[in-house]
Amino acid sequence: MDEGVSSALKQLEKDGVGFLQLQFTDILGAVKTLTIPKNRFESALTEGVVFDGSSVAGYAQIEESDMRAIPDLSTYTVFPQGNGFSKTARYICTIHNPDGERFNGDPRYVLESVLSKLHEKKMDFYVGPEFEFFIFKRDEKGNPTTIPSDYGGYFDNTPLDAASEIRQEILMQLNNLGYQPEAAHHEVAYGQHEIDLRYGKALVMADRVAMLKNIIKNVSQKHGMYATFMPKPINGVNGSGMHVHQSIMNSEESTNLFYDEKSKYGISELGLHYLGGILSNISQGSAILASWVNSYKRLIPGYEAPVYISWANKNRTALVRVPAGVRMRKRMELRCPDSAGNPYLQFAVMLGMGLDGINRKLEPPDPVEKDIFHMTSEERKEQRIDSMPESLGEALHHFRNSKLMKEILGEHVFNNFITVKQREWDAFRSHVTEWETNRYLPIL
Repeated sequence: MDEGVSSALKQLEKDGVGFLQLQFTDILGAVKTLTIPKNRFESALTEGVVFDGSSVAGYAQIEESDMRAIPDLSTYTVFPQGNGFSKTARYICTIHNPDGERFNGDPRYVLESVLSKLHEKKMDFYVGPEFEFFIFKRDEKGNPTTIPSDYGGYFDNTPLDAASEIRQEILMQLNNLGYQPEAAHHEVAYGQHEIDLRYGKALVMADRVAMLKNIIKNVSQKHGMYATFMPKPINGVNGSGMHVHQSIMNSEESTNLFYDEKSKYGISELGLHYLGGILSNISQGSAILASWVNSYKRLIPGYEAPVYISWANKNRTALVRVPAGVRMRKRMELRCPDSAGNPYLQFAVMLGMGLDGINRKLEPPDPVEKDIFHMTSEERKEQRIDSMPESLGEALHHFRNSKLMKEILGEHVFNNFITVKQREWDAFRSHVTEWETNRYLPIL
């Protein structure tokens, strides 16, 4: 028996684990889980578990459907709550073809592949997501509504914020898992909340975001509520995003390669090229970063969400913000992603866009500190400020024609993502909405 497997089995016994959850994500970011009883631990850790890939969104066709999920032993996590007799632990899995090779349609493999380009240069990619979501009440049948869990506002707490206990329990579970949550608070909209995780390596953080979604859902359900990551569930109020702070570190010297105290903005030449890559390629990557029809209901003027392609130091209407900070705290905050996407693909695309800027030595424009929402179209044109895609359809147009996105994601994920998302867009644009009938029936 492999030494690593033997050590893992001993740890499972020591921790009193009775069930294993083997997890991975589909192309859309949904977490898939296989639950394994104790008598199957050794075979699961040694050989993995076979499953039908044709039933997982974006994975495989019927004729090539056999896939194998093999636990990554470094992702071992014991859930703090048990059933009174035994505990449940989790491993995140790598996905393999029947011949044993890594499956190139696995979103985690996509991120690993992009990260390997940095690792070859003794560098690593760090991210810190600000994770927003809504908590709603359920109706008498247990179905989710859009009635907010509370009527608190930004940074409000009890008694206005009835969901404060939910946030505190989420923080407690994250802390017990060693995830180092930094803060949790009420956001601007009724029933809207934010959890911030301490920055870390991108692959570890993508694993944690996938787990965070499960924890938020489960804790909310335990309290009789429903949590959703839908970017814009209520018309006329702020939507939920996932602002991602990011930097590149020297893995040998533990130095921040985005920082240069002698430069005008405290950003190194490498950091400026990275920023240039983000701004130049953002329209191509938008379909991954904001991947749902509903995502573009959030990305409109007037609701603190980015619409225009620009960067700034203080201006929160810009797409990319470089917050004040020196040395290890120098980073860039990308504000268009939302928490409904696939974190592995989102982080891979962010890094891939930035690396393209570094490789091509792209220079970003000057920062825009003026409120862009209040500029006229002529003023934006003079400053060469372009707009983000306004719909999933427009985002897919840019994505489909992007050689860079195909290179980052690989042909399998690239083509399957287009197929899945084009169906979603076609279904939406062919649907006649209540807004249309109310507006047009009386006048046409």
